[in-house]
Amino acid sequence: MATKQRGRPRSFDRQEALEKATLAFWEHGYEPTSLTQLTRAMGISAPSLYAAFGDKEALFGEVVSAYARTHGAFASRALEEEPTARAAIGRMLHEAAAAYTDPAHPRGCMVISAATNCATAGVEEALRERRNANLAAFESRIRADIASGELPASIDAGALARFSGAVLQGMSQQARDGAGREELEAVAALAMTAWP
Repeated sequence: MATKQRGRPRSFDRQEALEKATLAFWEHGYEPTSLTQLTRAMGISAPSLYAAFGDKEALFGEVVSAYARTHGAFASRALEEEPTARAAIGRMLHEAAAAYTDPAHPRGCMVISAATNCATAGVEEALRERRNANLAAFESRIRADIASGELPASIDAGALARFSGAVLQGMSQQARDGAGREELEAVAALAMTAWP
């Protein structure tokens, strides 16, 4: 026997509202984005936001997951699709230059930008864990290339992964500060000259 849904059906597109919340957090960061800004951007009432997404922190967690599957997916795709760590990181940095300067959305990386001046412990820790997981994925690919002989055994895999992450994060901030795609592509190309 089918159960009836209680209450009124949702009068908004959940995915569209989530994308609008993503853009708000991306533009302003986690802390400065108020519930009023979120409900205005999403085109929904506060009770609807709470009913559909929970509180601001829960909404942000969902935003970060959605961002990783959409706007930020270029990094994981490069790591999965390229045959070597060097090719994967090179592709990722070049695609970041395009993604971080795309006029269709705020500049830079939402995960990096939203963490600036974040004082909410749970959010700060979740973002740190996500960034550290990315570094671990870089290091894992580098270690695999060392094991296969693609990279010299003398390479410090952790340092090379951290260097690559620092370049990626720096490119995000440079994009926020107005650097153009060509400028960031030059940074990506120069960074790859540090690779063995």
